[in-house]
Amino acid sequence: MTGLRIVRLANFVAPASGGLRTALRELGTGYRLAGHDPVLVVPGDTRSDRETEQGRVITLPGPTVPGTGGYRVLLDRRRVAALLEELAPDRLEVSDRTTLRWTGTWARRARVPSVMVSHETADGVLRTWGLSENLSRHAADALNARTAHTYSRVVCTTEFAEREFVRIGARNVVRAPLGVDLMNRRPTLRDTALRGTHARADETLLVMCSRLSVEKRPGTALDALESLRRRGVRAVLVVAGNGPLRARLEKRAQERDLPVTFLGHVSDRSLLGALQASADLCLAPGPAETFGLAALEAMACGTPVVASASSALPEVIGSAGVTAADGGDAFADAVQSLLERPERERRDAARARAECFGWGAAVDAFLAAHDATVPARPLARTEDVA
Repeated sequence: MTGLRIVRLANFVAPASGGLRTALRELGTGYRLAGHDPVLVVPGDTRSDRETEQGRVITLPGPTVPGTGGYRVLLDRRRVAALLEELAPDRLEVSDRTTLRWTGTWARRARVPSVMVSHETADGVLRTWGLSENLSRHAADALNARTAHTYSRVVCTTEFAEREFVRIGARNVVRAPLGVDLMNRRPTLRDTALRGTHARADETLLVMCSRLSVEKRPGTALDALESLRRRGVRAVLVVAGNGPLRARLEKRAQERDLPVTFLGHVSDRSLLGALQASADLCLAPGPAETFGLAALEAMACGTPVVASASSALPEVIGSAGVTAADGGDAFADAVQSLLERPERERRDAARARAECFGWGAAVDAFLAAHDATVPARPLARTEDVA
């Protein structure tokens, strides 16, 4: 294969799904279609090496992080460094600015241009874990300064994500949005029978597709549902996703007699798309989201989103959705506000906004961040012509 060998390293990849896994898959596929040689290295329970549509995927043994519901990390630096030497990358792309930040130093010594992708705001994550705003900001600034110094470039997917690097005066930050599969996420996936299994005709079906972990604040969705039902709004909630908070959330729903269905991880992507298309609204309560792929997928299905005003999603959803302060009552207000819009109008607006985020443009932006050639593709990408 001609083109650049782009070696990508990532930690904290969910075992079976999640925004990061989706982004890695779509970007790798796009790099390959553009004539480059992508190699993805991620942690797993055993070593493996296979060729896929997104290029070569290598799994190295990595321990599970307690309390995260299955996240693994690459901790054996010697093993990772030896693999990097063997792979001899032309470019290095890293999706973890904590445990893998040392790879920036490796890249500099090897004279390999390197990119760190900021998939979350450091201060936002620290705040969700209970640190004060002041402590979170100081810790994030120190971490981000080291990150910006270590890597050739820092890629941020939104202006929201970029702010914390602008705050410290970093000058090597570039913007590259993520995307959505507009072909396999579309309004025609709406399934009346599927909707009927979760909600009656006179009920509002809310869906949340999220990892059930602290930084995602999934409890806000349950609080919003409770607030809506107190107001007489006949609403039900379906939660697609798993994580360390699931048992606690299920107990809360049972104790408060809330109509919540926990599906766990939905491995069937077609079924997940049908669920997103069949819902009336999608809830995205995570305050530290720097893009929000699950919310964008729902919008591609014609389902508008209520999102945390503290996240990057106001920038992503635009006027096609509604944002709210981080609390159940505020989210309930936003739900009611969005439901007041005519259904066809709000669903058409959601799809139209999602069409601004095809994966083709995202791949081109990431390749530009690598100073990589973006050759003319022989065929238009399917999601761009849907």
